[in-house]
Formats: sequence, C-alpha cells, structure tokens
Amino acid sequence: MALYKEEIAAKIWRNGEIIPWKDAMIHVNSVGHASVAAIFEGIKAYWNEDDRQLYVFRLADHLKRFLASIKMVRYGFTYTAEEISQAIVDLLRANEYRRDVYIRPYIFQKGMVRELLQAEPGKPTELIIDSWPFTSYKDPAHGLDVCVSSWTRIADNVLPPRLKCFSNYHNGRLAAMEANVNGYDWPILLDAQGKVTEGPGACLAIARNGSVITPPATSSILESVTRTTIGTVVQEVLNRPWIERVIDRTELYLADEIFFLGTGWEIMPVVSVDRLTVADGQVGLATQDIRRAYRDIVRGVDKRHPEWRTPVW
Repeated sequence: MALYKEEIAAKIWRNGEIIPWKDAMIHVNSVGHASVAAIFEGIKAYWNEDDRQLYVFRLADHLKRFLASIKMVRYGFTYTAEEISQAIVDLLRANEYRRDVYIRPYIFQKGMVRELLQAEPGKPTELIIDSWPFTSYKDPAHGLDVCVSSWTRIADNVLPPRLKCFSNYHNGRLAAMEANVNGYDWPILLDAQGKVTEGPGACLAIARNGSVITPPATSSILESVTRTTIGTVVQEVLNRPWIERVIDRTELYLADEIFFLGTGWEIMPVVSVDRLTVADGQVGLATQDIRRAYRDIVRGVDKRHPEWRTPVW
C-alpha cells in the first residue's frame, strides 16, 4: 500500500523565498552526507468546509520541537519560530490549498558536504518548507495486524528519539521492513529493557480496564504533539483516565484496544499483535471515540482549544 498519493505542490519555500517546486534543486553531492544530521518536522493543516478555512494544527508546538532538535545538533540557524510560522502560512496561501495538507520544514547543512562526521557547530544551513495534499497514511476503518519487532528501539544515549532527525528513522525502517516480509502491516518496538516504546513514525496507546495508557516520554519515544493532544482529548472530551507509565510486552496481548497515534497516522487501530487478536479483533469503541473527537478538534468542528488552530485564510 502506498503511504500517500503522489501529489506535488506548485510552490515550495526555500531560504526566505517562495519559488516553483521544480526549481528547488541542489547538487547530488549535497544530498547524502548533508542529510545525515538533517532535522525535520511533520505538521498537518486541516480543511473545514463549513468555515471555509484551513487550520494548521498546533503549529507553535511543532515549531518549538523543531527548534529544540536544531539546538541539539548545534546547527547555525537564524530564523525565529514566528518567522517560520509566517513562512508556512504564506506557502499554504501561495499554493491555494483548500484541502488537508501535510507540511514538512527541514534543515540541512548548506553547500557541498563530503565529510560524514562534520561536527563543527554553527555551520550554515538551508531551510526548506515543503507541502503536499494529504489525508492519512492508511485507512483507519481497517485495523492493523502488527508484530513485536526483533529490532530494539534507539535509546536517548544512542540516537535520542526526541531528536526529530532523518537518520533516527532508519531504526524504524528496519523494523517496518522486517514486519512487511513476515506478513504484518506494521511493527511495535521494545526498548533495551524489553518495554513497549512505539511504532515507526507513530506513538502507541492501549486501552485497558477503562483507562487509556501510553508509555512516558522517557521510554525511548518521540515527544509527540499528537500524543499530548490525545491526552487532553481523552480527559477533557471523553472523560476517561489517561495514564503515562511503562507498558510490558504482554500487556499488548491482554489489552482491550490498541492504537497508533501521530500527525500522519492520526488514530490508527491495531486488531492483532503477533497473531493474537486484540479483544474481539474489531476496532474498539474507545478508539472510535478518540478518533472522532480528535478529528473534530483538529478541524475546528469542536471549538475547544482555538489556540491549537492557526487559520490560513
């Protein structure tokens, strides 16, 4: 299954200018080595047909995480969060989007790079903001059959998962390939202590005994904006307990419901783990409720938390 339909925007933002997408080129020698430490962010904008408005969801929070990642890799960077925010809005307007959109700002070392271990702080960088029409990675009406991966999730003192760096994602890619060749839709990774972390590109939560439970930020997971949002939605909108604690592998087999959550994934249910069905093998009611409440919040159908939605038009 393709992750998303290949659609290309007319324009892209590069180093302070909105230019034709086809003109945003760099030399091949600037690609591989420079991208080792490239930092990115994944942001979603949602179209509300009734409001005739495109809302960028939790833009300030995503940019806060983006700048935190840049700090950790010691890149030279002069843009403020406010400047990047305005650039994103300007780009969405330039592309005349009136539908759901995925937005990806990313930063990499400027110019030709041939040394893999360049570590000099403050090196000049390029900032690109790309965007494309996007709904969700997979159809949430059909739950996923997943496995527990044989690959171990990267740790904070190895490749910190809270650092949203392109190279970190190779860990998840190895797990995803393994799952695919073994006939599963997606994997779940454990940490070095054998505790549940997340899936490639998405955090994880389980429902058990009336509570929604997710691993803490110190369990080798990304500090997910979506995960924080779901925690608020579960408590404020659905009036359910939200618990952050370590999760054992065997709890996956005994859970009432399991779902992935992330910007691209939104809410994606899991119906089996290692060929053991989750409850009755159907998408659970709590997962359906959370997905519905989340979608209402991001689109502005539910008017709570207006500070989370940045209007484009």
